[in-house]
Amino acid sequence: MDPLSSKLLDLYEESPVLMAAYDGTDRLRAANAAFRAAFFLERGETPTWAELMRRNFPLGRGTVIRATDFEGWLLSTVSRRGKTRFRAFETDLHDGRWLWMTETVDEEGWMLCIASDITSMRAGQRQVRQDRDLAIRASHTDELTGLANRRFVIARIEEMLARPGPDGGLGSLAVLDLDHFKHINDRYGHHVGDRILRDLAVRIHRLVGRVETFGRVGGEEFLLVLPGVGLEAAGVRVEHMLDAIRATRPIAEHPELAYTFSAGVAPGLDGDTAESLYARADEALYTAKIAGRNCVHLAGLGPLRSLTEA
Repeated sequence: MDPLSSKLLDLYEESPVLMAAYDGTDRLRAANAAFRAAFFLERGETPTWAELMRRNFPLGRGTVIRATDFEGWLLSTVSRRGKTRFRAFETDLHDGRWLWMTETVDEEGWMLCIASDITSMRAGQRQVRQDRDLAIRASHTDELTGLANRRFVIARIEEMLARPGPDGGLGSLAVLDLDHFKHINDRYGHHVGDRILRDLAVRIHRLVGRVETFGRVGGEEFLLVLPGVGLEAAGVRVEHMLDAIRATRPIAEHPELAYTFSAGVAPGLDGDTAESLYARADEALYTAKIAGRNCVHLAGLGPLRSLTEA
């Protein structure tokens, strides 16, 4: 290692500024001493961010999380975490410190986190800014499922279309719609329907990558934004998600209750807007429903299953 690199590593480790890097799966890959001390990490540990939050929350250490439903908070936070190239926000720790945190994300989903201690700033000013951050978070979150909402997802579509991938592709958009959802509500009640929506949100979000965005845009309709993923590959991804949903029986008191979704997938094209791409994916969704539901259709190509079986 050259002297400059060695000196930079020494400064990184000794800096009072908290610094950490997460990979595209949100697993911690590097953290300096200040970051490890704040979040109770041993040197060399590599938990995911979600695992780190789960470990510290019941012990009342690390980040202060003001939520009665921790898993709901975690889903909501992860659904927006790392989806924009840069964001800055304030957060507080159980040890009384107040941090100014920045997150910078590259095209592969790696994230650099840097946090500075701003505890000395007046508490009244902090409260105003915290209220502002909470309001922004609420404006980007679907209240029922905790996923990103229409506003947040549409902004991610626009960003995807503005940034071609290395091969020049503009990524893909999938529209997912629960099948026979009105029947579920009518037969089992809206409270069961709500549980189905939340179940889908949790199960699909587990399969979504760092630079991808999954959100609910209204009723039983969801959008999946897949930057850098071509049409057929996107269709295969959505089919795997549908397989996971087909296998679940999420309501213990109604073990007979299964559910599925239909999906339409369209690729981003030169000149597309979020509205035009959404319209083509929605048209493919309509075709999937006409074809009998519980399937994935690709815009301009037809049902995925016929393509993969050919």
